[in-house]
Amino acid sequence: MANKERTPFEKMMALGRAKEVLMISIAIAAVLIFIMILNALDAAPIPLEPIDWAMLATMGFMGPFGIYVNRKQTEIEKIERKLPFFLRDVAEAGRFGMTLADAIVVSASGRYGKLTPEIQKMAAQISWGVPASQALNNFASRIDTPLVNRVVAIIIKANDAGGNVADVLTLVSQDAKEVHLSEDEQKIAMTSYLAVIYISFAVFIVVIIILNTQFLAQMGEAGEHLEAQGGGGGGGAEIRTENIPVIGFIFTLAVFAHAIGDGIVAGVLQTGKIASGMQHSFILTVMGFFALRVLYGGLELMG
Repeated sequence: MANKERTPFEKMMALGRAKEVLMISIAIAAVLIFIMILNALDAAPIPLEPIDWAMLATMGFMGPFGIYVNRKQTEIEKIERKLPFFLRDVAEAGRFGMTLADAIVVSASGRYGKLTPEIQKMAAQISWGVPASQALNNFASRIDTPLVNRVVAIIIKANDAGGNVADVLTLVSQDAKEVHLSEDEQKIAMTSYLAVIYISFAVFIVVIIILNTQFLAQMGEAGEHLEAQGGGGGGGAEIRTENIPVIGFIFTLAVFAHAIGDGIVAGVLQTGKIASGMQHSFILTVMGFFALRVLYGGLELMG
């Protein structure tokens, strides 16, 4: 019986303990937001502005969950990298006249890195009397990636049709290798785009710092000088220095927004998944928070 098609979010939540990590991330963000509210009510006076708490809450949410999802995706990628070698060994065993089930059991003694435990589970199920097609379906359900699902579907159909499964396994193994080579080429190409995103964000931070420390600071000094001269000596010149903190806040907010947006874009470029971008957003937000709120002490523009 075919499995019910799951949404990308459901597949993401099936990655090990993703639900628990997500709950922890939400709890961290909620605690930080709660402290921000208390601070706004002067119930827990901490020398941080609301934008600081917002950035910390974002880091608390995106950091643990984003890092965990990327780690699990890396593990799945390592599993997929060993799949062609397993298929090759099964094909070789099949050429000696073994059935698909026997070939899987014999090949389970090989070393396939992180794929080995899953293969051993599949071999154990076959040894207990589970049909090879069902064991393969269980194997695909546990890993649940497009490549594994496609490979397993092809193998099962070839085995049910009664054709030369060994030749099919060889072709599928070669196809999987080509998929990995294509992914490697894509990663190499995307690395340059990731570097551009990080470098452009760093440049953006430097520009914001220069604007705050030079431009806005000089505007404030000029405004104070004009006020000391009684409004510019009657010439009508006026600098509204009370708007300078607002401009500083907008600059900080712009860095915050860019960190989240650029991180999501980086993740989509790298893996095609928004969840992967959460780790990049976390890194960029940390960079922005450290540069603007820690290194320069809030630029002394937020009061």
